[in-house]
Amino acid sequence: MPTVVINDDPMIRAETLRHVLGDDVTVEVADLQTTDDIIAVAADAAALVVDVQTDVPAAVFEACEDLEIVARAGVGVDGVDIPAAADHGVTVVNVPDYCREEVSTHAVSLLLASVRRLNVYDRSVKGGRWEWEDGAPIHRLTGETVGFLSFGQLAKATAEKLAGFNCDVVAADPYVDSEAMADYGVEKVPLDELLETADHVSVHAPLTDETRHLFDRDAFRKMSESAVLVNVGRGPIVKEDALVWALENDEIAAAGLDVLEDEPLTDSPLADRDDVILTPHTAFYSEESLADLNEHIGHDILAVFDDEEPAGYIDPEADWL
Repeated sequence: MPTVVINDDPMIRAETLRHVLGDDVTVEVADLQTTDDIIAVAADAAALVVDVQTDVPAAVFEACEDLEIVARAGVGVDGVDIPAAADHGVTVVNVPDYCREEVSTHAVSLLLASVRRLNVYDRSVKGGRWEWEDGAPIHRLTGETVGFLSFGQLAKATAEKLAGFNCDVVAADPYVDSEAMADYGVEKVPLDELLETADHVSVHAPLTDETRHLFDRDAFRKMSESAVLVNVGRGPIVKEDALVWALENDEIAAAGLDVLEDEPLTDSPLADRDDVILTPHTAFYSEESLADLNEHIGHDILAVFDDEEPAGYIDPEADWL
């Protein structure tokens, strides 16, 4: 009977996985905080399910010889050594369409709240004031240009939601062709052009060597001084000290961040700023999205056990890795 080891994390729901996998598979829940934890618990496991905070380095694949599949409970696969997995014959999967509605809704919410300065007004009114000027200046979103870094499933859903605001939308993504973007009313542009022409920028990219610290001081200098930066991708794509510098020097107007360079938030100057809205890496969440996530993972594990290609298969030869 194959064993599936899952990380003890609220996103990964043992009962759902047991229901999908059936009685012929054993599901074990463990606290997998370190590589040693994984090796100790999953040495004889056939499948490993981890959250986005848990790394799976080469040492795991070297030690866990029976491992057939590693499932990332999310979209990104940074932290999983995919070449090492391939070298050891282990399939890596994610859930590429996971939380499509949730993340796109959250991205639009952060953009709208930042443009309309809702956090500023909320604190002002609760502090006893009743002044519309407390949020000034505010500019109309309709007719402005929103730029997307990356144009995968989550960005596509965000573009669909922004269509009702009559915004122009551009995107920079070397791995998506212009025709695919045009289907969503989006124009493909180089990154520098996006930074220079977009009124607001929404980050949806995975974390790779190409995207790490992509938003540095040089990037912020190219952006509009009235721009809002939204990040629902990965925190380290935005260099946090550069963002603080950009806000302090009026290089951009505001930021709405669901992800940070270092999580959870501890001692960050971003926490004290009226021009920053922060949420705790929660864009993924709804009860429905978590049910979908765990069902998808369960079916992918069964596919690998049956020598079939799983829906969330990560090609180790993919250009974007």
